[in-house]
Amino acid sequence: MATVTTSATESSTPVSIVLSREQTRVLHKAAWRLIPLLALAYFFNYLDRTSVGYAALQMTDQLGLTASQFGLGAGIMFVGYCLCEVPSNLAMFRFGARLWMARIMITWGLAAAATALVIGPYSFYIARFVLGVAEAGFFPGVIFFLTLWFPAQYRTRVLAWFTIATPISFLVGGPLSVWLLQMHGIWGLSGWQWMFLIEGLPACILGLITLKVMVDRPAEAKWLTSEERSVLEEMLADEKRSQPKNHGFKDALKDPRVWILSCITFSFTLGSYGIGIWLPQMLKGHGVEVSMIGWVAAIPYFFATIGLLIWARHVDRTGKGILHLILALLLAGTALLVAMQMNTLVPALIGITFALVGTISAKTIFYTLPGKFLSGQAAAGGIALINSIGALGGFAGPYLMGFLKDFTGSFSAGLMAMGCIVFVAALMAMSLRLFMRDA
Repeated sequence: MATVTTSATESSTPVSIVLSREQTRVLHKAAWRLIPLLALAYFFNYLDRTSVGYAALQMTDQLGLTASQFGLGAGIMFVGYCLCEVPSNLAMFRFGARLWMARIMITWGLAAAATALVIGPYSFYIARFVLGVAEAGFFPGVIFFLTLWFPAQYRTRVLAWFTIATPISFLVGGPLSVWLLQMHGIWGLSGWQWMFLIEGLPACILGLITLKVMVDRPAEAKWLTSEERSVLEEMLADEKRSQPKNHGFKDALKDPRVWILSCITFSFTLGSYGIGIWLPQMLKGHGVEVSMIGWVAAIPYFFATIGLLIWARHVDRTGKGILHLILALLLAGTALLVAMQMNTLVPALIGITFALVGTISAKTIFYTLPGKFLSGQAAAGGIALINSIGALGGFAGPYLMGFLKDFTGSFSAGLMAMGCIVFVAALMAMSLRLFMRDA
């Protein structure tokens, strides 16, 4: 058995778990089976959200979109996402993760590909809104799914290998998107139309694979031996016994930690997507050739990938999730304000790199916290609620950047606003210490 030590805090959160060699082996086996597929799906999930930033290099001129219209269209996806997030995750709790995540992948792939059909600002808004509705529930669904497979002490590492898909989607997706733009004119389609089609449809294929290979719980995994299934179930049962019995969604709604976490994720999501959506056009404004924008944009995400893995491993070893969440947010806020001051390419890129290390690492650390005090339906609905409110930051960030770009003529004001908001998130993270002293 795992050795579990707890202290008498409000959350009764496990603070140290010593895993045996056999337990570690079984956890590694489960991770290698589940995480590659989920990470690949999240790669395309994030790519289908953010590749619109590269499409803008062609489509804004072709469709006659202003910066504000493009920012609104890019961000409105998160309105549909937010509205359907909680119902989607509650449906996942009812029907099972395998079936529901496959549904999400197939429908978002079709919606992403259909963006190639837009002809103006209003059809652009509709296509992006439908994309948000289709993919609502995927990320919090995965977070909930991982709580059914991995104990809290191992979860930061697993989440890091899952969320590494975020920076890699830019690392690979940036050059890929720019290359697809070069297909302009083939079979009468614009390059941005080819980009949406080719990057959207793989999600449908991954949905079908998910139906074939995914199982909802360790007890259903035929690829584990009976002894291995027992090891996993025993670890998870030990953790569940130490959690409060808040199985209903109403319990999550009454918990102040849920609302504090919701505000925090709104803030760092605003910063992450505000950068991600507009980075290609920022680089274009610095004189980078269109053919090179994808490669240059990949540089910050390369270092963000390394920073994420190192930081997550350290958090797993120390168990001080809230402290490192605060540090990551402070790093991101400071870097955004520094980037605002830079008028030349290299210093500005360095500032954006540190901002992305902070926001992406904060996201990974952040999503280990809800599972420490929520369980059952409260976990499914509570995590979805947190993520749906946070998703509004994905709307606010791109729109705020576009509005301030139109108003001031530069991106500096947008970077300053995002930096200040991320600093507020760090202050809210400090307040979590009042409720979760052991986290």
